[in-house]
Amino acid sequence: MRLAIVASHPIQYHAPLFRELARRLDLTVFYAHRATQADQARAGFGVGFDWDTDLFSGYRNFFLKNLAKRPGLDHFFGCDTPEIAERLRENRFDVLLVPGWHLKAYLQVLFAAKRLGLPVLARGDSHLDTPRSRLKKAVKAAVYPGLLRLFDGALYVGKRSQAYWRHYGYPAERLFFSPHCVDTEWFGARATPEARHKLRARLGLPDGAKVMLFAGKLEPKKRPLDLVAAAALLKREGHQISILVAGAGLLEKEVSAAAIAAGIPLYGLGFCNQSEMPAVYAAADVLVLPSDGRETWGLVANEALACGRPVVLSDAVGAAPDLAEDGTAGRIFPVGAVRALADAMSDLIAHPPPREAIVAKSQAYSLAAGAAGIEAALAKTVPATTRRALSRLV
Repeated sequence: MRLAIVASHPIQYHAPLFRELARRLDLTVFYAHRATQADQARAGFGVGFDWDTDLFSGYRNFFLKNLAKRPGLDHFFGCDTPEIAERLRENRFDVLLVPGWHLKAYLQVLFAAKRLGLPVLARGDSHLDTPRSRLKKAVKAAVYPGLLRLFDGALYVGKRSQAYWRHYGYPAERLFFSPHCVDTEWFGARATPEARHKLRARLGLPDGAKVMLFAGKLEPKKRPLDLVAAAALLKREGHQISILVAGAGLLEKEVSAAAIAAGIPLYGLGFCNQSEMPAVYAAADVLVLPSDGRETWGLVANEALACGRPVVLSDAVGAAPDLAEDGTAGRIFPVGAVRALADAMSDLIAHPPPREAIVAKSQAYSLAAGAAGIEAALAKTVPATTRRALSRLV
């Protein structure tokens, strides 16, 4: 089976899944844009950087020529790659996968594939709770039922992703579950007791301190100030809570000032690259993600679970129904409800989930699970004549 994936740019979460797929089938990934350090800073990380983990080995990959007048990832026309049509013709792929339709390059490859009679799958984490204007909702209600049916199959990453496709009338028999996933083994192997002790010692955190972790960009949609407010509320009730922040962004100074005013110990690590994160999760007791509905998933929750840490997620976070709603590995609370957030944090401190429950939840969103879902979609989507021809070659 020859699969082509067209992605916007190299992403630290995607490379492990691409390697897993490459072990199972003949995979080629085309990138539409080579992200610069300035791109990363503009994306809200607060600093320019390059990811310090391997994003390219283990699978075949190429960069397409981006002809956009203003190349970038922050607007529809920032990725313009007409050469993809020729690449598809040359390589005679069996199926194509794209992670959405929000960039010009994705529509270019969709229509090029249609002209070639090539089946196209979509995989993304869009959900209905993302804030949208009435006009935008009306336009999508009119356009999306037809647009989305151009895809021969849709891979939903979670419950809210599935609801999104069903809302726009996409046929249920063409929906396949391929969960949002991280390299659980990589994170788990590095989140050791030794890593926990070493980072806590460096920060001056006592071994018995109860530490809530905020990991991500310090920006309004992630609502980091809600965590500080909840910790302050618990402090007034006699609980000693410390906050560990792995991230930078617009609200960095405001979060620090709020913690100082409330008398909450806050340990700011600034931006942490990927290789640093397992130790950060190990040093914490609970991950807290208070984001609003613009958090379409929240893969830091997957990472925390892979490191054996429970999670507290707002009910607006895309991953909440999948990773925390059942209470086995975390808790959810109504977004913006500081009292409820404080109660969820307190409950997890007093009654941490069994490690086996956290591991089970994490494994359900592993690379193997994500890749298996894609394989299932390929088996149903690629024409039977092609599958028979492929089987004769094996």
